[in-house]
Amino acid sequence: MSPKKSLPRNKRPEAQVTLSIRIQPRASRNEIVTLSSGALKIRLTAPPVDGAANEALVKFLADTLSIPKSRVEIVSGHTSREKIVRIHGISEAEAERLLNLAGN
Repeated sequence: MSPKKSLPRNKRPEAQVTLSIRIQPRASRNEIVTLSSGALKIRLTAPPVDGAANEALVKFLADTLSIPKSRVEIVSGHTSREKIVRIHGISEAEAERLLNLAGN
């Protein structure tokens, strides 16, 4: 029997979480409103023009989760209020815990 080979450090699967988010642009402040029915609602002060709301969403999530902005990726919904966002380098449980803390 041969010993199990482990993947090299840079080849191991990275922890990531995918979120379904509905944003509300031009809100009075940036905040997480609810975590109901699997969807997350986030209010952003940025207007929905020239990608400002997308940039604000990436920055807000990175700040809330204490990760670099480069780890937050908008997968779909670039021109919609309904977005799918993938966050690299964080587990689903950790993301949920931090988002719940921020939402309270």
